[in-house]
Amino acid sequence: MGGSTPTFGFPRELRILSSREYRHVFDSACFKVHGKGLLALACPNDVGHVRVGLVFSKKNARRAVDRNLLKRLTRESIRLQQHRLPAVDIVVLSRRGVLELDRQTLARQLHGMWRRLEKDVKRAADAKTSA
Repeated sequence: MGGSTPTFGFPRELRILSSREYRHVFDSACFKVHGKGLLALACPNDVGHVRVGLVFSKKNARRAVDRNLLKRLTRESIRLQQHRLPAVDIVVLSRRGVLELDRQTLARQLHGMWRRLEKDVKRAADAKTSA
C-alpha cells in the first residue's frame, strides 16, 4: 500500500503520557483556546506531530461515565483532525458547564477549537518569520 493515504488511528505517539509532559504544557502554554465548557492549552513540540492529553476532573464531571464520554469524544475529534493540526502538545481541560452540552454541540466546539488553534499557531509562526 502507498504511504499517501493518511491513517486516522490514535496510537500512543499521539498522547501525552508522562506528568513531566503535562507539566511542560501547563508551565509553558503559548496558546489558549476556549470553548464552552472546555479549555485547551498548547505549546509547540519537537516530535513533528500533534499530541494530546486530557484532564477531566470530578469537580466538573462527577460521574466516571460522563468523564469517559468526554474523553472519548475529544479523542475522536483529535483523531479526525490530527493531519490538520500543527506540531503542538495540547492539554484539554473540562470546565464548569461542560455536561450541559450535547454530543453534537461538544463535537462542534472541539472542531472550532482546533481550527482556532491552527490559525493561532500559523499566525505566531508567520510573525516569528517576519520578525
